Amino acid sequence: MQQSFFQLVGRLLSDPRWRALHFRAALGVTSATAAVLLAGSALVVPAERGAAGANITSYPKAIWWSVETATTVGYGDLYPVTAWGRVIASVMMLAGITAFGIITAAIATWFVGRAQKEAHEVGTAVRRYTREGEDAVSSELRVLHQRFDRVEQLLNRRSDE
Repeated sequence: MQQSFFQLVGRLLSDPRWRALHFRAALGVTSATAAVLLAGSALVVPAERGAAGANITSYPKAIWWSVETATTVGYGDLYPVTAWGRVIASVMMLAGITAFGIITAAIATWFVGRAQKEAHEVGTAVRRYTREGEDAVSSELRVLHQRFDRVEQLLNRRSDE
């Protein structure tokens, strides 16, 4: 059964356990990443100010650069040229990679948990149907044995006569 992305997200967000744990974790990671991006943007402008060849010279440019850096896009249009600017860039790269890694892990955990739950449900259904089938076969065998016993009794009576 194939689901659309929006159906999947709807099911995901309707599960209260997922919302409780994963949503809070994703929200926390997103908030922490946003704080690192804003702080890095605020710190890189003074670190780069006055340096030869500096191109991150305003806060709006720094915001754009921080988003590029954290998402590992790195167009190359903006980059730090000072040692402190590169230290800030390294922290922002690690924060971006970590954030995407945590969010990806949370989504993967949800998928694995859902698959495990479905596998457990399938296993339970198979065991139930197997048990029902064994009971039905056993019942049929009892009926057949009773019939054969009756046939043997009738044959034995005829041979005694």
